Amino acid sequence: MKLLSRLILVLCVLAGISAAETGKDEIFSPYVDTEGQITLPKDYEENWVFLGSWTLPENNESGMHIVYTQRKAVEKFRQSGNKFEDGTVIVKEIRSTSSEAMTTGPNVISADDIVQWFVMIKDDAGRFPENPLWGEGWGWALFDAKDPEKNIATDYKADCLGCHIPAKQTDWIYIQGYPGL
Repeated sequence: MKLLSRLILVLCVLAGISAAETGKDEIFSPYVDTEGQITLPKDYEENWVFLGSWTLPENNESGMHIVYTQRKAVEKFRQSGNKFEDGTVIVKEIRSTSSEAMTTGPNVISADDIVQWFVMIKDDAGRFPENPLWGEGWGWALFDAKDPEKNIATDYKADCLGCHIPAKQTDWIYIQGYPGL
């Protein structure tokens, strides 16, 4: 039954049927179940918009951060004057890096294998107040490449929010790193 429910949810979202039209709030994202459990989107690289990428030069071990969102989310963000729409999904791939000397420069750093994914889902309605992975207007999730089906974050305040404190004024997202916005 749960699989059928998810399939109906995905079909409604793809068809553009809103939660208000169905009377069911859970349709706000096909990547969230009724308990607030977040799943990793599978088709983001092929079908979503590349927002930008970045790395921390003083800590190459942090990897290359490559960020995607839905095309509609970018359009709504621009139309609204820099506000993420309810249900917007941000997927950040974190990839290992390698470097080598090349004729184009002394040292080139490139992205390699996926290490983990960080997923945020905008929640203007505060749908899951008792779930420790939801707060500050977002759902927060972290998936390891070894088991992409399991969210390894347990509490967004302990596992996620610390890295986003500098981006509090821009709705917890480092929008300056995403020229697509």
